[in-house]
Amino acid sequence: MNPQLLFWIPAALRLLLVIIGAGIVWAFFGPITGLAFAFLAVTVLAFLQLYYLNRLDNWLDNPESKKMPDGFGAWTDVFARLYKMRRDDERNQAELAEWLARFRQAMSLLPDGVVIMDDVLFLEWCNPVAQAHLGLDLERDKGMRVTNLVRHPAFMDYIILGRYDEPLTLTLRGRKLVAHIIPFENRRQILVTHDATESERIDKMRRDFIANASHELRTPLTVINGFLEIAAQPNLDPATRQAHIKLMSEQGQRMQNLVEDMLTLSRLESADLPLHAERVDIKALLEQIHREANVLSGGRHVISLTVTGPDIKGNVEELRSAFTNLVTNAIRYTPASGKIDLVWAETEEGPQFSVRDSGIGISPEHLARLTERFYRVDKSRSRETQGTGLGLAIVKHTLLRHNATLAIESIAEEGSVFIAKFQKNSIYYENGRLPEHKG
Repeated sequence: MNPQLLFWIPAALRLLLVIIGAGIVWAFFGPITGLAFAFLAVTVLAFLQLYYLNRLDNWLDNPESKKMPDGFGAWTDVFARLYKMRRDDERNQAELAEWLARFRQAMSLLPDGVVIMDDVLFLEWCNPVAQAHLGLDLERDKGMRVTNLVRHPAFMDYIILGRYDEPLTLTLRGRKLVAHIIPFENRRQILVTHDATESERIDKMRRDFIANASHELRTPLTVINGFLEIAAQPNLDPATRQAHIKLMSEQGQRMQNLVEDMLTLSRLESADLPLHAERVDIKALLEQIHREANVLSGGRHVISLTVTGPDIKGNVEELRSAFTNLVTNAIRYTPASGKIDLVWAETEEGPQFSVRDSGIGISPEHLARLTERFYRVDKSRSRETQGTGLGLAIVKHTLLRHNATLAIESIAEEGSVFIAKFQKNSIYYENGRLPEHKG
């Protein structure tokens, strides 16, 4: 039925009842009494309407804090509709608040900074990443102009001029940021900031790696090509030719070592390469490395080996490469008659392999960069010792794959110690006990 009919029918019935009542009083008590009854009845109905209008007015003044009033007659339907509208509004507000909370939570988890501003650049909301990027504080800065909060000339020009077709790249608070403004609705704008510091660092490492690798390969190739031109001369004496062939062979071996180290490093850095852990017989492994070290040293150094720690779980060949690199570096950078101590022992933190030498040592400013690819403290000396510049990078990534770390301590002109630190959970147990070594 039409809602308007539902409203008018009760009112018409009440008016009809007043007329019928007045007619009955007229018939029994005369016209004056009948008219008085009708006037009184209409007055009561009018006061009821005014009473409910007043209750409605009071409720409308503060609908949140007062209970919905009850009604009579048509007012019952009016108040019922208002109650339904209020319930629908509360439900819509609850849904809107939930969606707003979800939106803010999602924005807070983004890796990029998000700032919502109005059309005159006043801050309305920002996520924690934007606070870190731009130095904002939502509780303190809400309602303030963003250009007054971020004092950077390029940033202010970018926002004020409104040239948002291209993102802005700037350095702010020690970070390289890429900022982009996106129009949002009619009276809002979104500022998105992306931290490009790490990607820039990785890109620089890639460029440096390509440049260093090209340089390292170009040098022996230049030597080989030069000697080949000389060796092609028909009147070259056999002794000179043999010396040149020896030098070319050394340079060729240098290139082969470099390529092998680059392939090894690439394989270790591959995220798709799983670690096939097995029992590593540390005593047998280090004894073999010790023998090879003595051969490489040629008796020029005193190399000792002490093994008191347990076997561990890991990849034998990867650990052989890492330990060999540490020992080889010690031999290369320790003068003749120097001492090198190889020690495998168990500590409170876990097993450790240390290589201590009495070599030339390393200045403090170089220690943090030693594991970078192709980084050399003394490039001329590194080439003399046939180093590729990738050994410590290989050690670092091998240890990372074994959940271990590399610590370096050194004093210039006194010596160095390189320590591979493994965790306790890397110790190998057989049936709940440490296995016994054979022989």
